[in-house]
Amino acid sequence: MPAATSVRAVTPPRQAPDRNLAMELVRVTEAAAIAASQWMGRGDKDGADGAAVDAMRHVLQTVAMDGVVVIGEGEKDAAPMLYNGERIGDGTPPEVDIAVDPIDGTRPTALGRGGALCVIALAERGSMFDPGPCVYMDKIAVGPGAAGKVSLELSPLENLREVARATGTALRELTVVVLDRPRHDELIDQIRRAGARIRLIADGDVAGAISTAVPDSGADVLMGTGGTPEGVLAAAALKAMGGEILGRLSPRSDAERAAAEAAGYDLDATLSTDDLVRGDNCFFAATGITDGDLVRGVHYGGDAVTTRSLVMRSRTGTVRFVEAHHRIAKLRQFRLVDDEM
Repeated sequence: MPAATSVRAVTPPRQAPDRNLAMELVRVTEAAAIAASQWMGRGDKDGADGAAVDAMRHVLQTVAMDGVVVIGEGEKDAAPMLYNGERIGDGTPPEVDIAVDPIDGTRPTALGRGGALCVIALAERGSMFDPGPCVYMDKIAVGPGAAGKVSLELSPLENLREVARATGTALRELTVVVLDRPRHDELIDQIRRAGARIRLIADGDVAGAISTAVPDSGADVLMGTGGTPEGVLAAAALKAMGGEILGRLSPRSDAERAAAEAAGYDLDATLSTDDLVRGDNCFFAATGITDGDLVRGVHYGGDAVTTRSLVMRSRTGTVRFVEAHHRIAKLRQFRLVDDEM
């Protein structure tokens, strides 16, 4: 009689995304942008954010994936949010991490100013950097021509010289994107003393970082301290575009520093693009809410709504600009526009 043989359960290998999920994600950002656009200029940041979150969550649940939110932008400012650890998608493979900012630029949306975006990024499970308690990071971002040439260990002048040398551009012709915040007063002085030009932005450093890799955007470098969620989102986009972002965690207080150190974070380490999003199969989508330098916002006309989006996949290096026309009657059926429209 043959000896009994044991049967070992075979765990199927983890399935990586093998289709262009970015083309499905753009449906998510389009829906969120349309919902948020109806709050433009109303002065209600939370109302706009809440509308974008509800629309984003509604459409995300229809995407064929098993997603976990790693970066939920609302964690930073107690706004309506997709929360960290939330499961998203229909539960089928592939297993993915998700970083989301339903509105990158809630203040411009509320005030009716330009440059607001709905943004989402997706990558294989376990590949996105979790900043833990750290809300902000020091950043520098550049396009493909200067990738690998900049460092957070260099001064602004030294970095600008490296960018000028790498891109064949005179230093005085470089344009540096900087968030208009009091914390950047010294940085702005240093850039001016170096002789470069400055583009101050009120909000939205995801778009600012991406613009450094967009030809003819007029932006060459992004410098300064901004949100860690925006850093991860920008890294996903710049991987597809061949650009680079470097970050270093910047605690806001002694308590935040102590919490980060207790959790094992190295606050002196430079985080590369690959540290922020590992691997080479990530996806990114952004749709304009209000008109900006990167994409135009949501426009209403007659019985249709027009959206413009930026869609990317790092594996193929494909960057698409997508214009879509949505019939208001259909949007009303899915409760993405007010019944009064």
